[in-house]
Amino acid sequence: MSMAGRFADKVAVVTGGASGIGLATARRLASEGAKVAVADLHGDAADRAAATLLTDGAPDALGLACDVSDEAAVEAAVAATLARFGRLDVVINNAGAMLFKPLAEFTGQDWFRILGVDLMGAVHFTRQAFLHMKGGAVVNLSSVHAERTSPLVAPYAAAKAAILSLTRSAAIEGAAKGIRVNAVVPGAIDTPMLWDNPNVKSGVEKISKSDVGRAEDVAAAIAYLASDDATFITGTSLAVDGGRLGRL
Repeated sequence: MSMAGRFADKVAVVTGGASGIGLATARRLASEGAKVAVADLHGDAADRAAATLLTDGAPDALGLACDVSDEAAVEAAVAATLARFGRLDVVINNAGAMLFKPLAEFTGQDWFRILGVDLMGAVHFTRQAFLHMKGGAVVNLSSVHAERTSPLVAPYAAAKAAILSLTRSAAIEGAAKGIRVNAVVPGAIDTPMLWDNPNVKSGVEKISKSDVGRAEDVAAAIAYLASDDATFITGTSLAVDGGRLGRL
């Protein structure tokens, strides 16, 4: 990895950073010079991911155990990042969870569990960004499910739609702080979350090979929105779906 790049001397936190889109994003930011805090529910996986980044030539990397639905845990993760690196410039709200049930079978507790990770995780980290960042960028991971969805994933789809609204609100309020806030809207991406999806396994949701992108494709879009190349872009969402939503 080259030390020079768009994120030289910048510090980034990536949630859900130990696998899938999160890990690809952590790698991409590190390859462009960022010091990266990898936050993940599984601390051992976060440590392994950070070690991999260092092996690949990252300027510095830190693994953090963090349940993003727990506000105190998020505060602690950001405090640890600031203690280690002295600053925070980029927050990538990628951590996500899904449950699959018919709407009538989802309990309130189920809803709070999914909303806690998929929406409140981004809320908690955005709050910390606004409290501690001096300029910089937040990128939120939404989903095509925010706009078009399938059965059995109501809480996930609702949370991902709310992420787009959160992105707009945060962009408006972040402007005075010099903080840009944008969202990416991935389609079908080759990650465990896609192939573990019962709708995909059963064929209810049909995925053709041409519909499936790579985690690196999403990471490239995230890196662009987080970088100074996107200085005049805030409050927007960028579909990274191979055109899937554009077809009838």
